[in-house]
Amino acid sequence: QVQPVESGGGLVQTGGSLRLSCAASERAFNRYTVGWFRQAPGKERDFVAAIWWSGGMTYYGESVKGRFTISGDNAKNTVYLQMNNLKPEDTAVYYCAASKGGRYFDRGVYDYWGQGTQVTVSS
Repeated sequence: QVQPVESGGGLVQTGGSLRLSCAASERAFNRYTVGWFRQAPGKERDFVAAIWWSGGMTYYGESVKGRFTISGDNAKNTVYLQMNNLKPEDTAVYYCAASKGGRYFDRGVYDYWGQGTQVTVSS
């Protein structure tokens, strides 16, 4: 069973950068589709980015394209989310999740979720 653990959140000014990490003890982590979602207060949990390691594909939500980059390190069983040019509207709790398949943007297909890490972007 995969148990993702996020880290790397924090407080940053507008225009700044952060890198989130999602680590799992499961060696077969790279057999999953790993996604990042975020949830701001009073809003739904929205898709941010996903990586399908075995297919070599990455996917992004429209609001983060060109600013965020998702990548994976097989040796470390870790997925990263590099976030550049951060904006106040990026403020949210960011969750990492793993799925065995399905629509990568659909949080319903993700079976395993981390506890989340807070990202706050000040204006």
